[in-house]
Amino acid sequence: MLQRGSSFAGRFSPFWLPMTSPDPFAAIADPNRRHLLEELRRAPRTVNDLAQGLPISRPAVSQHLKALLECNLVTVTNQGTKRIYAVNTSGFTGMNLWLDQFWA
Repeated sequence: MLQRGSSFAGRFSPFWLPMTSPDPFAAIADPNRRHLLEELRRAPRTVNDLAQGLPISRPAVSQHLKALLECNLVTVTNQGTKRIYAVNTSGFTGMNLWLDQFWA
């Protein structure tokens, strides 16, 4: 039984993640992060490009991207002075495997 204030997700991580890895489901629970993923699905972009479509600051967009990077849901490459973010489709494999069990 969970005690008040405890988190099911924090106590019982999906089987494919080490206990120290960030939870990708927690990362995509935030609507701003889902919006960023949807934008990146269309095309790789810079932080400045992504910030234009959100009512949050550029530093806040960077923090959201950092959370997605830590979960391996996005990648970043350097092109000169720009950092280009893109969806990392292989990062979604674990989530897909877990979700697929409900349709089997």
